[in-house]
Amino acid sequence: MGAVPAFRFNGVRRTLLTAVVLFLLLFLVAPLVAVFSEALRKGLGAYFAAFTDPAALSAIKLTLLTTAVVIPLNLVFGVAAAWCIAKFRFPGKTLLISLIDLPFAISPVIAGLVFVLLFGRNGWLGAWLEAHDWHIIFAWPGIVLATTFVTLPFIARELIPYMQEQGRDEEEAARLMGANGWQILFRITLPRAKLALLYGIVLCNARAMGEFGAVSVVSGHVRGQTDTLPLHVEVLYNEYDFSAAFAVASLLTLLALVTLVIKTWLERRGVHATRSA
Repeated sequence: MGAVPAFRFNGVRRTLLTAVVLFLLLFLVAPLVAVFSEALRKGLGAYFAAFTDPAALSAIKLTLLTTAVVIPLNLVFGVAAAWCIAKFRFPGKTLLISLIDLPFAISPVIAGLVFVLLFGRNGWLGAWLEAHDWHIIFAWPGIVLATTFVTLPFIARELIPYMQEQGRDEEEAARLMGANGWQILFRITLPRAKLALLYGIVLCNARAMGEFGAVSVVSGHVRGQTDTLPLHVEVLYNEYDFSAAFAVASLLTLLALVTLVIKTWLERRGVHATRSA
């Protein structure tokens, strides 16, 4: 067969690149520009005033507090699950992997409804919780539970393939030299997987701060008490306070951009580490 002329490939390349650039401009760049332009439309004074509102401050504090609790919970679970799956054989291993991926397959709204069914006033455990004056749904614990559920796979899913690629040679050598399981985990396994661990934490943090569906169901939308930042944006938008809504939305957008920068940096660190190895 004869060689295909290079200009044909150049034409295909230009067409694909043009399509990709147009897609990015339409679905990524344009929305970002719209968010910041609308947020600053009334000037910097109105922009910063949106964050001094007591309801906005409460939403920011609740979002940060929820994230501060959710990340350690996911960190413990993710490390434990990844270590078991990557390093050991046990019955039910395939089932455990499937359960870790479950939050990816279930709509966040459905997840929130499940927690309402379990812990709501008319739920399975509602009467017992009410008798002990424990409030889960329409309170902060329910928000933490819902956010933990939707962010559960991120750290584990980043660590599992990384730990599997590491193999067990160094760990078995450490075992022969007298190291116990905790020493092997904290001195060998985790240090070698630190980039994957940090990557998972960054993704978990981004999803926790931006979660809307599950939190919307379990929060009760009590303004100034159970509204997180995404819910507060919805409230402002429904009240036609577009400037404040987009100002708060721009804060979430900035957090997303920071997450993207950290993600890119970690990926480059991973590439450099792989090449140096």
